[in-house]
Amino acid sequence: MNVDAIEQRMIDLEMRLAFQEQALQDLSDALAAARDEESRNALLLHRALEELRHLRSAMAASPVAGDAASEPPPPHY
Repeated sequence: MNVDAIEQRMIDLEMRLAFQEQALQDLSDALAAARDEESRNALLLHRALEELRHLRSAMAASPVAGDAASEPPPPHY
């Protein structure tokens, strides 16, 4: 191999390395964004479950909510 061929090979390898470094950085950024989104989703799910628990306990504590006798009679036509 002559010097020009070796130099061209080095340039090609440096370009490939730079591309791979950029690809790794892009993947790292995407992974960080996905982890942030997962954390937000987990927090939203936790809040929704807490709200459902409170709703369930409020409905269970209210005897009027499920009592058919407390409903008004149907209209007569």
